[in-house]
Amino acid sequence: MTSGLKKSFSLLLKIAIVAFAFWFIYTKLISNNDLKKFAALIQSIPVSEVYLYLGVVFILMLINWGLEAVKWKRLIAQVEQISLWRAIESVFCGLTWAIFTPNRLGEYGGRVFFLSPKRRIAGVVVMTVGNIGQLVLTNVFGAIAICIFVYRFTTLEPILFFALCVLAFAFAAFFLVFYFNIKWVNGILLSIKFTRKYKRFYAFLARYKKTELFKILMICLIRYIVFTFQYLIMFMWLVPSLAFTDILMLVPILFFVQSSLPSLDLFDIGIRSVTGLFFFKFVTQQNTAVVACIASIWLINIIIPAILGSYFVFKLNFFGNTQRN
Repeated sequence: MTSGLKKSFSLLLKIAIVAFAFWFIYTKLISNNDLKKFAALIQSIPVSEVYLYLGVVFILMLINWGLEAVKWKRLIAQVEQISLWRAIESVFCGLTWAIFTPNRLGEYGGRVFFLSPKRRIAGVVVMTVGNIGQLVLTNVFGAIAICIFVYRFTTLEPILFFALCVLAFAFAAFFLVFYFNIKWVNGILLSIKFTRKYKRFYAFLARYKKTELFKILMICLIRYIVFTFQYLIMFMWLVPSLAFTDILMLVPILFFVQSSLPSLDLFDIGIRSVTGLFFFKFVTQQNTAVVACIASIWLINIIIPAILGSYFVFKLNFFGNTQRN
């Protein structure tokens, strides 16, 4: 393929990705009843108050994805050195790809195409390490929250509740041990004859020391806190009757259930709403407000970043090094 043909094909592919993403977003936004409920709910609220709360949640969104860029930069340093701005570009570009792919798989492609071609497969492995770190916290806090929820709202026999707590502890411990010993994956793959020949793509897993993994996990923790704080702001604003402790208990369960189910980012709002209504019915009957809170955060955290990331799609070079200028 000639250089000119590569450029033409690359441009068409970028246009197709952006057009497809915008079509997905448009079709879902105009038919989303949850967002319509949110719009109806805030009509009676002073405009200045709406701007204030949504503005704070929007800023937290930027902080959240900015922290993800910092995490990505640290992780990928084992493979290739990139600037913080390049990391930010790749994160937002990945969000555009993720919007129309199952389980956010497109996010991998959106990021690794900002790396040099020889390091892109390794970039996928590195990104998985970061995702595992986020999943560890989701599972640990989710397991704790579920135990508290069961204790408060069910009449489970003491022995069964004790068994549940032991199972939750073992579940959380497994993920923590696995994460801090990610090098075991390298050893397992090296022991398999078929995968041994691909060791250049995963051998660097052995380079991650526990101190570095701990730092990555701390970034994940800050992201988790930021994300939780977004929900706290929205629920305390739109459902002021909810107790602070109830929100802190139920939000980790939402995260846990969401991470456990296969989904598409654009359809994810349905899963979030159903999950939210199921668990929040134990503490409030304001179903419309609950759905409105969840829909607004979905809009700010998923849809808006995907739109912003469409600009960075045009900075990709599928056949060579990323455009640096």
